[in-house]
Amino acid sequence: MEITNTFIEELAVNENAIINLIALSLHLENTQVSAVIELFADGNTVPFIARYRKEKTGSLDEMQIREIDHLFNSTKKLEERRIEIARMIFKQEALTESLFNNINGASTLAELEDIYTPYKHKKKTRAMLASQRGLEPLASSMQEVCDDELNNQALNYISIIPEQPELSVHTASEALQGAMDIIAERVAHDPSNRALIKSFFIANGSIIVKGIGSEEDKKTSVYQMYWDYTEQLSSIKPHRIMAINRGEREEALETKLEIDQEGALAILQKKYTIHNTYHKKAIEEGLRRLLLPAITREIRADQEKLADEHSISIFSTNLKNLLLQQPIKGTRVLGIDPGIRTGSKCACLDDTGKYLGSFVIYNHKTKEAGYELLKAIRSYDVQLIAVGNGTGSQDVQNIVTNVITDNALNVFYTVVDEEGASVYSASDIAREEFPNLDVTIRGAISIGRRLQDPLAELVKIDPKSIGVGLYQHDVNQEALSESLDEVVVSVVNNVGVNVNTASASLLRYVSGINRTLAHNIVKYRDEQGKIQNRVELMNIHGMGLKSFEQGAGFLKVPESSEPLDNTWVHPEHYDVARKLHETITKTGVVGNTTFLKENYGVGDATINDIIDELKRPGRDLRDDYPKPILQKGALTFEDLHEGMRLTGKIKNVVDFGAFVDLGIKETALVHISEISDHFVKDPFEIVKVGDVMEFSIVAIDNDRRRVSLSLKSKEQKQAIKAPPKPEENKAQSNTKALHNSTRQADHKAYKRPPKDDDGTMYNPFAQLLKDRSRRRP
Repeated sequence: MEITNTFIEELAVNENAIINLIALSLHLENTQVSAVIELFADGNTVPFIARYRKEKTGSLDEMQIREIDHLFNSTKKLEERRIEIARMIFKQEALTESLFNNINGASTLAELEDIYTPYKHKKKTRAMLASQRGLEPLASSMQEVCDDELNNQALNYISIIPEQPELSVHTASEALQGAMDIIAERVAHDPSNRALIKSFFIANGSIIVKGIGSEEDKKTSVYQMYWDYTEQLSSIKPHRIMAINRGEREEALETKLEIDQEGALAILQKKYTIHNTYHKKAIEEGLRRLLLPAITREIRADQEKLADEHSISIFSTNLKNLLLQQPIKGTRVLGIDPGIRTGSKCACLDDTGKYLGSFVIYNHKTKEAGYELLKAIRSYDVQLIAVGNGTGSQDVQNIVTNVITDNALNVFYTVVDEEGASVYSASDIAREEFPNLDVTIRGAISIGRRLQDPLAELVKIDPKSIGVGLYQHDVNQEALSESLDEVVVSVVNNVGVNVNTASASLLRYVSGINRTLAHNIVKYRDEQGKIQNRVELMNIHGMGLKSFEQGAGFLKVPESSEPLDNTWVHPEHYDVARKLHETITKTGVVGNTTFLKENYGVGDATINDIIDELKRPGRDLRDDYPKPILQKGALTFEDLHEGMRLTGKIKNVVDFGAFVDLGIKETALVHISEISDHFVKDPFEIVKVGDVMEFSIVAIDNDRRRVSLSLKSKEQKQAIKAPPKPEENKAQSNTKALHNSTRQADHKAYKRPPKDDDGTMYNPFAQLLKDRSRRRP
């Protein structure tokens, strides 16, 4: 192959090849992949494509559509960078056929950048200098002849060039070293060598972690378990990688990879037919000097990237389930933001979330506080009280319980996770909604509203502040924001939005609606009154034909005289829906749909969706999720004891188990080993955020106020636990409590993740596809 100007200029991204590759990797038809790419190019959104263009995509779901988009963009970016690097090296007159093949064979951006690094900095490598000295033919001979022959040939390459001393070759040894430099670089840049050695290192290498500091430092370090820690690269779990990386950044830990260099060298040398000692040495130099550092960096980068993706996937899954919590519709709520020094702020809301009034109670003045609560309950006809779970929550719960009991009120209360309420209350959104209210009152409103409609309220808060993640502040923030936005968009468009009650914060996530248009919709509503039908949406400034096409099906208008305006049926399919409704009403069956297909251009997928919607209009997928735990009596940490069974709500799911809200200030943990009667590798197989379940307490740590829970059946726990001898009861109980407490993760920010005790091997490099599958809407 001759690399010429024309050849380089004609290099171009082959989009058809990318489509073929994506179809192959995702087990899809080429037509499905190309249809999705074309739909994106035409300005269509993921929700719109997934719901209203099923005939074109073959009924691909949101996850598949997003995966196609991500893969297409990332692969195209890789190919564009590949061409860019080839052209830049060609301009330097350094692009050889071998180098071009290496560039073409690189499978990741990291590999490409490693190849390009010497050229990017205009720094001549030893191999580049040897090539300029004319030693390429000697390097070729080095791979073919014996030592004696090679030594003789090397004499022919001695040359002294006074005007260009850097190009001079003074001795045969210098010529042989230059030829070895060329071969070493070829070995290091060969993509197949890189893949082979990388796989070997991952399969056989270990990560070695040491603590920085004295033994006294170790005793107080949150990285205590990593102070002298070793684990195989093939088994280390993502959350441990995150912990180790954080420890390195905080200069509490130092890390290195321990790899079998001799084993790697033996594998590499087997690939080549070696005729002389120089060739053998060149291969070794290529491994130790060039390939080893590059692969070590790449493995660490891969680990960090996959740990990031795993952490983002967990956050995304938890956020999705949090946003899908069932709303408490048609209920007047009193939201309470507990406080001690400045009192607990209380806000009354009507059944639509409209703010009615507020007041403050002081937890230490129980009698006065009870009177104020009773007065508000009766004045505003409060049916449900939402108490935030922050500092002072227990005192407020006691006051609320006494008011309900002493006055025989038909009122319930529930504890609401107030994570992010303070972020919302100080935000521009909150100031715009309630410009004349104190930030603390806004927080109480948020607590009450997130019980009435969790989705509508939580979209006002930066998802990273909600607190359902794993090391979310350590991951790639751009990737995290992108993923969380995808989750919110997916949930909002799968639930649908009432165009007459939705805030601008909620509307901006609707397909085809941007921030400006969302504010224009609210402004139009404020000025013109309720929107009467979907057609009226076209009167709103900024609502063009494309925006209407993309968003109309997701915007519900309950007040409309057209019943289809409050369904998932898109306006473009109203005629089809009316025909189907007429047929079903008259005959009781759908009948032959050929006429509809031929005259309206719809397929079976669209017809079936319309039929389903006609059968179940106005359905809310959140109705399938558990309701909040409603209670009248208060529970305290001191009330808990081992063996006690109680109901809790899953607050957060992580690799090593799940955190549970029991209605008290302290969050409990059900470790993965206690999550089921059978072995569980992934907690998401059993639980999700929002699940309401019955747990038993297996250990209580009074000093650290930590609670360990179990989901195992009573029979299972008895089967796996031999009855203790009478004289050992107390000792065994203490031992069990200690074992369970040390096995728990740090309840604050997972800064000290525990080492799992399931004994199974775990491959983080096989986890990515599984993690992505969790994001399925």
